[in-house]
Amino acid sequence: MQYDQSGFASALDGTRLFWGLAGPRASDAEPNGPVMVLNDGIGCDGFAWKYLQPHLAERHRVLHWHYRGHGRSGLPNDPARIDVPAHARDLISLLDRHQIDRAVLAGHSMGTQVALEAYRLAPDRVEGLVLVCGSYGRVTATFHGSDMLKQVLPGIIEVVERNKGLARALWGRIPAKMAFQLAKLSGEVDVQALREEDFVWYVEHVSTLEPAMFLSMLKLAGEHTAEDLLATIDVPTLVVAAEKDTFTPPELAKHMAEAIPEAELLFLEGASHAAPVERQDVIAERIDRFLAERVDREPDEAQQSAE
Repeated sequence: MQYDQSGFASALDGTRLFWGLAGPRASDAEPNGPVMVLNDGIGCDGFAWKYLQPHLAERHRVLHWHYRGHGRSGLPNDPARIDVPAHARDLISLLDRHQIDRAVLAGHSMGTQVALEAYRLAPDRVEGLVLVCGSYGRVTATFHGSDMLKQVLPGIIEVVERNKGLARALWGRIPAKMAFQLAKLSGEVDVQALREEDFVWYVEHVSTLEPAMFLSMLKLAGEHTAEDLLATIDVPTLVVAAEKDTFTPPELAKHMAEAIPEAELLFLEGASHAAPVERQDVIAERIDRFLAERVDREPDEAQQSAE
């Protein structure tokens, strides 16, 4: 990821958070459109936004950050603060750090939950939502269309906690290129559209994470839900679903789009959970149109449309 500026900020508990800014200067951002904040999926440090971030930065000021324990951010000072609300609070603290009053929150995978929870915490700070290949919650109960991951995850975490040294040694031992071949064979990705170097970026970053933290974070994301919030959302919302998404099945995204008042749905045939790096041109064009039609308009124009 390329940034015009980058640095670190302290979360409420003192955890060091990495952030990067790209796009027009802050003084020019308002005339060029709303500020965009990009929220990753679990285990990611920009993988999903590789192509969309520079496109959005042509017009918008774009803030991207790393979750605690991810990428260039530090491990959490409080190991218990790794649930979705903790990430949402970190996001709000970064808005404060950069004096961003309102922004469009874009989330991929778990980033969808983070964006929704940030809306719950500070709805007046959210100008719009772009929710990509994500769910409103309980993701471990719907992985591959079953609750198997939810059932086995606590036992895996217990074993890892008892054998931290061994778990760290074994974590990420599968070579990234081999993992890409396995993903292709299993149908987890669109083999015609996903570049090997993009998938390798994701796998190599996951291999740097602390296994116990990653698995516990995944478990907590599986326990979180923002379904109760959906009907109350009153900002423009774009939901992106991928036909072959086995991590967050498209039926969940469709339900989310139906539950959020006046939300729009983009359905990508043949795409997988990695749709942002498989169908980046289609998604970029749709986000541009969504922002122009639903977010960028002058207040009186939006009122006339509502009437």
